[in-house]
Amino acid sequence: MATVKIVLRKKKNKDGTFPLAIRITRDRKSSFLHLGQNINDTEWDANKLRVKKSHPNSVRLNNFLISKLADANDKSLELETSKSAVSAKTVARKIKPKAGDSVFSQADLFIKRLKDDGKYNRWNSEKSNVKHLKDFLKSDIAFQDLTISILNRFKAYLISNNKVTERTAINNLVTVRSIFSQAISEGACDAKCYPFGKGKIKIKFPDSKKVGLTTDEITKIENAELNPEENHVRNLWLISFYFAGMRVSDLLRLKWTDFQDGRLYYRMGKNNKGDSLKVSEKVLNILCQYESVKDENSNLIFPELRCIEEGNRFEMERIISSRINAIDRILRLNVAPKIKLTKPLTMHIARHSFGNISGDRIPIQMLQKLYRHTDIKTTIGYQANFIHKDVDEALDSVINFY
Repeated sequence: MATVKIVLRKKKNKDGTFPLAIRITRDRKSSFLHLGQNINDTEWDANKLRVKKSHPNSVRLNNFLISKLADANDKSLELETSKSAVSAKTVARKIKPKAGDSVFSQADLFIKRLKDDGKYNRWNSEKSNVKHLKDFLKSDIAFQDLTISILNRFKAYLISNNKVTERTAINNLVTVRSIFSQAISEGACDAKCYPFGKGKIKIKFPDSKKVGLTTDEITKIENAELNPEENHVRNLWLISFYFAGMRVSDLLRLKWTDFQDGRLYYRMGKNNKGDSLKVSEKVLNILCQYESVKDENSNLIFPELRCIEEGNRFEMERIISSRINAIDRILRLNVAPKIKLTKPLTMHIARHSFGNISGDRIPIQMLQKLYRHTDIKTTIGYQANFIHKDVDEALDSVINFY
């Protein structure tokens, strides 16, 4: 069982005073929570663990300390009653969460951590979701007050007031779920208040329509007459397609040294899965176009990221996002009209196109390897968008009765 005491820390402040803190000890390990109060060491009774009468506000300060100690003991007992094994740090987080125990304070901490971790794409999208939540609630509340009923109203508010899609509204609920999970781990929220899961709010994304190009449409892209800028964008799209729909964030990071003995060796940024793929003649022909413009100061094949420091993950993700928008704009406004393509043309469509053409020709286990999906269920769900043979034959068997 954890012991909770008020102590005077030994590290002196600049003004010569010492900070008062709650010390939580469990299994001979201690954590400290500073109370924001500082006194002279001569004003502290170390035996009675209280402020001496020589302090000008000793009565008020001791009452404050008694109140804080009682609250800390209550939360410590509550936590240890509900869990068989807890550490001193866990008790400390329960008593005083790092960011406070309100929804807004935990939401702000959640966004800050995404930025500190260099996750620009998530930071950029989820900060908007947090703003939606704050605009809806209008004022900060405790987690126990963010009920299932309120979250259902939040979803309806997003769809009706902000004119967002069902998928976007669900993404907002995913953000709220992540904030709840963080708050529980920080001790800012009781797990009993968690409004997601069985019998509560279930996160289920609506099916999305995935459209891929045909072999004839890809041939038109390969043979189109384009200017140098459009040609570069076309090259990026084709290499993505030739490598089973390689994600553009990985594509822009490709280095000359990733190509060895006729194979491409790279690790996918999304899930860190590594493997190698055969380099086709089509890929080699494209790479030849970049041999003459190699940068002596960079090993990167393509120019988009050469100016970025590799260690700055947040800036790297920000630049990649900006470059993808620019690339997609050229594909949509320049390349697609030149080949009279009516389907959407973006970098991500290269991945859908590979799925569309592979259809049910390639075993699902091999597609899982090519896509680098961790779970084969993901591959099955993804590829289901492009496998139509059985459904088409079933339909024909009924309606073609002449």
